[in-house]
Amino acid sequence: MQIDFIIVVLIGYSTEFVPTPYFYFPTKNFNTMSSKMSTATNALNWFEISVNDISRATAFYETIFDIQLMPMEMMGMKMAMFPADDANGKVGGSLVQSEIHHPSATGAIIYLNANPDLQLVIDRLAKTGSKVILPKTLIDENTGYLALFTDTEGNTIGLHSTK
Repeated sequence: MQIDFIIVVLIGYSTEFVPTPYFYFPTKNFNTMSSKMSTATNALNWFEISVNDISRATAFYETIFDIQLMPMEMMGMKMAMFPADDANGKVGGSLVQSEIHHPSATGAIIYLNANPDLQLVIDRLAKTGSKVILPKTLIDENTGYLALFTDTEGNTIGLHSTK
């Protein structure tokens, strides 16, 4: 029943932080998430990447980023959550499979953290057969690099790193 516990935590019935192997969920006071958008807060509070096959997409993202996603079901949706520490104002997100989520190569593009060097992720992409749309490209010396690829579900996803 860990999922039920996490749901309770997310809606704020506890006053403690609940550690899981890769995530920390705040149970009260989402500091930056409950504050108006400003230079002191994140412009993004949460992201969802639409998928058709949660197992395939989870394996893909775990492989290219060398991480473990946390599976869960909530409100009729199958999800795989990216590592996050919401308690410290870090933005989290997940892969989501549901009737209302539809992968798309057009529309908004999110840029995932590919530090220390996004070339490592691009190299792993090559092994999956995924298509790199824009190779590693310098934005500027202060901002770092970006790249774009198509995931297993047909979404266009961005990468960003400082090297």
